[in-house]
Amino acid sequence: MSDKTSYEEDLSRDEVADNLQALAREIRGEGPSDISVGNKTVELNPASVLEYDITTEERSPMLGGERQTITVTLDWAVEKAD
Repeated sequence: MSDKTSYEEDLSRDEVADNLQALAREIRGEGPSDISVGNKTVELNPASVLEYDITTEERSPMLGGERQTITVTLDWAVEKAD
């Protein structure tokens, strides 16, 4: 079973930085993390070791302006409770 929650909006650089810092605070430490996705909060249980992937992309399309994208992915196996 797969459950996906996503949200997208335009924010200032400072607002994006604030959101990333809030995400980092939730991931830091131990125990469950309450992750805000738009107007929803999702409880996740990060493992003690996470797979971290960061990708950048620069595109120059034939139509429209140039675009730059950064994608950060965190992935982990859910640890079973004792």
